[in-house]
Amino acid sequence: MMCYQAVHPCAWRSYHEEEPCVLRFVNMEAHENQRAHHTLGLGAHENQRAHHTLGLGSQDLVLRRGQPFKLMLLFQGRSWSPRTEGLVFQVLLGSLVETVPVQCSRSWSPGPGWSAHCSPGDVHPMSATIQLCSPASASVGLYRLAVQIEGPAGDRHYVVGSFVLLCNPWSKEDSVYMPVEPLLQEYVQSDCGLVYMGTPHNVSSRPWAFGQYEPLVLEACLSLLQVSPQHLRNEQVDYVRRSDPVYLSRVVCAMVNCNDDRGVLQGKWDGRYGGGVAPTEWNGSAEILTRWADSDFRPVRYGQCWVFACVLCTVMRVLGVPSRVVTVFNAAHDTNGNLVIEEVFTRRGEKCPRRSRDSVWNFHVWVECWMERPDLGSGFGGWQVLDPTPQERSAGEFCCGPAPVWAVRRAAVGVPYDTAFVFAAVDADVVRVILDRDRVLGRAVDRTSVGRLVCTKTPGADRPEDLTRLYKGPTGAKRNLDSTAKWAAETGLSPSLSVSLALEEVPALGRSIRLCVSLSNRCGRRRSSDKQRLRTPSGHVHNVHKELHLQAGEVVDLHHSILPSDYESLLTCTDIVNATVVVKDTSTKERVLATEEFSLPSPHISFQVQGGDSVQVKTEHAVHVSFTNALTMPLSKAVLTLEGFGLFQAKLYSRAVLLEPHQIMKLDLSIMATCPGTKLLVATVSHGNGHAVIAREFHRVVVTGPTPVVNQ
Repeated sequence: MMCYQAVHPCAWRSYHEEEPCVLRFVNMEAHENQRAHHTLGLGAHENQRAHHTLGLGSQDLVLRRGQPFKLMLLFQGRSWSPRTEGLVFQVLLGSLVETVPVQCSRSWSPGPGWSAHCSPGDVHPMSATIQLCSPASASVGLYRLAVQIEGPAGDRHYVVGSFVLLCNPWSKEDSVYMPVEPLLQEYVQSDCGLVYMGTPHNVSSRPWAFGQYEPLVLEACLSLLQVSPQHLRNEQVDYVRRSDPVYLSRVVCAMVNCNDDRGVLQGKWDGRYGGGVAPTEWNGSAEILTRWADSDFRPVRYGQCWVFACVLCTVMRVLGVPSRVVTVFNAAHDTNGNLVIEEVFTRRGEKCPRRSRDSVWNFHVWVECWMERPDLGSGFGGWQVLDPTPQERSAGEFCCGPAPVWAVRRAAVGVPYDTAFVFAAVDADVVRVILDRDRVLGRAVDRTSVGRLVCTKTPGADRPEDLTRLYKGPTGAKRNLDSTAKWAAETGLSPSLSVSLALEEVPALGRSIRLCVSLSNRCGRRRSSDKQRLRTPSGHVHNVHKELHLQAGEVVDLHHSILPSDYESLLTCTDIVNATVVVKDTSTKERVLATEEFSLPSPHISFQVQGGDSVQVKTEHAVHVSFTNALTMPLSKAVLTLEGFGLFQAKLYSRAVLLEPHQIMKLDLSIMATCPGTKLLVATVSHGNGHAVIAREFHRVVVTGPTPVVNQ
């Protein structure tokens, strides 16, 4: 960690008193720096294209720590001689200053701290080219740079400019170093990706534009650090600690939600989104971050887990920390820290959330960030879980992590930060209790459903990568915790009648959903059961009153179907179908229960781009988007909406119509990309007074050609 000297705030102002325009950055050199430091983005200059940079940010030079950069000093009206005058840079971060003397020599090797060098061949009568290098452990932030010329006649001070310093995953000396170039392209430079949703049986994806190269996104991310509680409490301590990505990640994680600070997003889960934007309507981070910054840091409404996670991923990529969005299917929320999830049901199979705060979400989304963990010792580096969705407090703040994935897999629940909470989310046991007026009718333990699938986007491909084995280790590591075994011993849990519920085939629109209920008699005597009760997504309950007799060890399968008319009226592209079955033993009055969640495929939206999916920069191309109502019911007030990240500015909407079954709605437009790269077209179809989104689909467009020159 670098140590800085604190200076009085007026020290910087004093530099403005003497010829502030004598020294300045040279435009060409700045863009050469951005190419060398991998700060790629949507730039506007031909220099950016020539130097392989598209520029993060729009105001300041953007650099990565631990890597030299060049600047040219122009001496207007006077010359500088290294033989008679010394040259000293002063690097300022807030009220902290680092003094960096310039070494004039033929060879140079940057040291562990800040260093500067000037080769004799780079010194001219009216200019000098200087190389300046920060340490690989320098703090992240917006720096100011001044220069002091020391001569026999006294010292003179000049303003040079400002620059942004980020983490450097390309540097072996940086604690976020990632040695594989394709992974750096995916987890640092890529500005679009996929978020996985649904259920393990039917995984769906939705596009997300991380947007780190959009205008003012970098500035918003730096503002997030400046208005954090840590910075407001003690500016100097915060600036120094920003050298550590572990510290940075906790600050950013807490600031993405607004529960106890001036954070970016306000969460809402009750389905009522008046005064804000429904979480399902967001498709990118840039609009959220710039709205927050433009509103004087008032929270943007509203977000849910995937929105929180994607915004966190954007900020961490901007700051230079490799990051990816990860989905956990059947993710547990352990509220009391006992690593066991208690779910309470009525005898009719309805959940009783007031009886237990624990829950299991059909999916939950968080972020993994890549970094070393010197605070924990060797073996704990690599991917770390960060969860910005406000669930439980960590050291007094609504944040979670970084928790090493390595520790989660080995059930090392005492490892900081919040590893026990993350472990429960992916590997807790679920205890289901059936109650009738506080009388226990049945108990069962489910050891396998939580964390059934963990996945992220595959680098370079639009398909999920299965991460489950990285989170869920040998069963012995889990048994060592003994939480459920202790619970079972205390409650005398020993169910003898069991029931399971499973899909017989992958659901498809317009077809009945076929379920299989399997009953098993695990005791040594004959059992009788009746009232196999199946609750469907529309709230309708199927009761089967036929009495079944199960011999010892016998298994019986029952088959049920859910008609399209039962589920189509509730269909949205994010809703989950929940089916619950309750079976009653007629002799013992014992009840057993099984639940299953699954999602339905969304209707298809079609894209056609003139000339194919590869287009030229600064060239108009026609796009045709269409949607056919494949449901058996009409859609009232149906609207087709289109967004084009990097292809056009405002959202486009079709006219609201009554869309009958098999009827088609269309949207035609022209697109023109201003910069090369991979761009996204995102279309959604909503209907009804509540604008429920029934379909969402994305289409990639590859833009080729030179970056256009923009006059300054």
